[in-house]
Amino acid sequence: MPNNLAVNGEQIAEQLKQAMQQRILILDGAMGTMIQKHKLEEQDYRGERFKDWHVLIKGNNDLLSLTQPEIIKQIHRDYLAAGADIIETNTFNATTISMEDYDMASLSREINLESAKLARAVCDEFTTKDPSKPRYVAGVLGPTSKTCSISPDVNDPGFRNITFDKLVEAYVESTLALIEGGAHLILIETIFDTLNAKAASYGVEEAFEQAGVTLPVMISGTITDASGRTLSGQTTEAFYNSIRHIKPISIGLNCALGPDLLRQYVEELSRVCETFTSVHPNAGLPNEFGEYDLEAEEMAQEIIDWGNEGFINIVGGCCGTTPEHIRAFANGLANTAPRVLPDIEVRMRLAGLEACNLN
Repeated sequence: MPNNLAVNGEQIAEQLKQAMQQRILILDGAMGTMIQKHKLEEQDYRGERFKDWHVLIKGNNDLLSLTQPEIIKQIHRDYLAAGADIIETNTFNATTISMEDYDMASLSREINLESAKLARAVCDEFTTKDPSKPRYVAGVLGPTSKTCSISPDVNDPGFRNITFDKLVEAYVESTLALIEGGAHLILIETIFDTLNAKAASYGVEEAFEQAGVTLPVMISGTITDASGRTLSGQTTEAFYNSIRHIKPISIGLNCALGPDLLRQYVEELSRVCETFTSVHPNAGLPNEFGEYDLEAEEMAQEIIDWGNEGFINIVGGCCGTTPEHIRAFANGLANTAPRVLPDIEVRMRLAGLEACNLN
């Protein structure tokens, strides 16, 4: 790993823990929403390097780290200027598994590496300007386009189109590239299948061992609808019980729901979680055009209330959010105390679809 990009994982973890005890940290907002504002066409995605690629690649946002790096860097800058403490790499779909949709699995490592370098370079710019407010790069591992727990064939419940080992292999490759690119921490996000999350965490640990580096890990699950469950059927507390052994620096929720519908699950997570909590909700539910209507100030009121209630340690935005949303969050929470870690009773905490806590 290049010396100029090297990070001390233990030092970063300690810095983040101290910061989260003092204030609510701000995560960035949606990458895809900002990319859409550029109204890029097929040729913009292809660039010169992929002008003759044999399948359509418009919509492969992660590839833009190679073909339109200045756009990605500017999006990072906009979020940092809005007050973000942590920015996410442009790698949500950059695993070999998701890149197979574009016949680009062989580019996975390069995309993760270059995406991390882009984010790190911009982060370092801002940290150098104001060392009192260090900025951090979260190397993002998305859920992939496949699920390990659920059959994609309604006529064959036992069928799986991915194996645990295949997921682990993909996550190891992506994580190693994110580390090499200079990520300060790893964010496993938008987890709708807990088995995918376990594969991701196992892959991350394997990558740490191979690289000789251990970085802080954030995990963020997704409550998919008003049922209050992940796609694989777990409640918030059951999801927490299933992954708490990984000992991430934070556990959170993101995507799918707006802040109004997500509130009760944020409160539940805050109650049961023995580590720090993170939340980055959508800007409401999508309208009939697939767009998000919740404006920055309106969304910030809900987020500020979460802060006042003591629910959160890290907050940002998912689908539909912009630098304006992040700025409103940062300004509104500037003087709000962070969530205090609760004193959780020692119990055997198990989970199926529901939590089972035994004393």
